[in-house]
Amino acid sequence: MTAHKISEIRAAKPLGAITGHRFLLLFLFLLGYLVFYPYLQNNVAFRIIAIAITVLCIYAVSFRGRLAIIALALAIPTVLAFFHVLGAESGPLSILYKVLALGFDAFIVVVIFRRVFFHARPNSETIFGALCIYLLVGFGFANVYWLLNTLQSHAFYFDPVMNARALPTRFDFIYYSFGTMTSLGAVGIAAMSDEARSITVIEAILGVLYLAVLIAKLMSAYRSDKVTE
Repeated sequence: MTAHKISEIRAAKPLGAITGHRFLLLFLFLLGYLVFYPYLQNNVAFRIIAIAITVLCIYAVSFRGRLAIIALALAIPTVLAFFHVLGAESGPLSILYKVLALGFDAFIVVVIFRRVFFHARPNSETIFGALCIYLLVGFGFANVYWLLNTLQSHAFYFDPVMNARALPTRFDFIYYSFGTMTSLGAVGIAAMSDEARSITVIEAILGVLYLAVLIAKLMSAYRSDKVTE
């Protein structure tokens, strides 16, 4: 083996370590997004984390060039919004951004879901992919509630005693979304309109069903391994 080929192999090892853990990286950034959101809102560092998550989402689905191009096109409004390019919070451009952001969320979740649950033999990376789906669904529904609250000012009731802010922020809907999906509930926030209640019920059902499907998938893989031994 020539020295040139040896150097190529050594250079490929760290690259493979990164490319082979795309779902792990995305999971860590999504988790960090939840942890640091209360402390870094409207901060430059927080915007960098949010943009990094968007880039990692694109990278996570870049198994094919076509998927990466679609994800990149859907992600452009999201990146622009981080720099407040799209204008007012409740203006037409803001509403359009939220709709496109929902499209981006749905596309990423569907692609990762197909990659993870149609994988013949689950490994640690596919498990992290499944965890990414769970977090991305929570963020996606938060965007749905955020959009609904923009279109319907009476969609949610925020108890002034339980909430420090007079006007809800996106983090309030993230809190409500994950509280709904985990059946924990979001204290101080209640769905008021029929649309808000319907979407809340749908998210709660999906949260329970997803965990059931995930456990069934892992158990099926475990039994297959036992049979082949």
